[in-house]
Amino acid sequence: MLILDLLGTFFFAVSGSLLAARKHFDIVGSLLLASLAGLGGGVVRDLVLHEGVPNAFDQPVYLVPVAVAALLVLTGLIHETRFRRTLLLFDAAGLALFCIGGTVTAHAAGINAVSAALLGLTSAVGGGVLRDVVANEVPQLFNPRGVYAIPAMLGAALTGLLLELGWFSVYAGGTIAVLVFGLRVLSLRLGWHVPLANGRRPVQ
Repeated sequence: MLILDLLGTFFFAVSGSLLAARKHFDIVGSLLLASLAGLGGGVVRDLVLHEGVPNAFDQPVYLVPVAVAALLVLTGLIHETRFRRTLLLFDAAGLALFCIGGTVTAHAAGINAVSAALLGLTSAVGGGVLRDVVANEVPQLFNPRGVYAIPAMLGAALTGLLLELGWFSVYAGGTIAVLVFGLRVLSLRLGWHVPLANGRRPVQ
């Protein structure tokens, strides 16, 4: 679970640093957005579970992937001329890992499968929402162009179901992560839409 959390933190942190680069923020802003994106969802999860001090503050190792992500973007080792796509790919990877990790952590704390899946979804989207709001962007969660919450919801629900049945394993988790990541990327590539609140299709 620690490895899963650290990987998810890294992917989300990269998305935060990339957004900071697009906004022309300095390195402090990059570290802030990387921290919000990478650690925000996990902090929300731990606070809801009442597990004492959140892991992000209790275990300094969680700061390592944040610092590494900011450094890689600062040095240009992670960049792309088609910048927006790079950000969304890293965001999709973090989404896939956190929806699983959040659900497993909640279930291990004794929460029922349905609530565990909802908390897994919350931890998956929470960091991205904090990142986008602080950077004055419309959160990807509310962007109808390309489904965001639905793949995470599916991944969290499958994880919760397998945990309840006692069938969850590393291989099952890996398969779910690939499924969530694939659905998110496909939704961006194929232009899948989520209906607007008034039932209409988004304007192209």
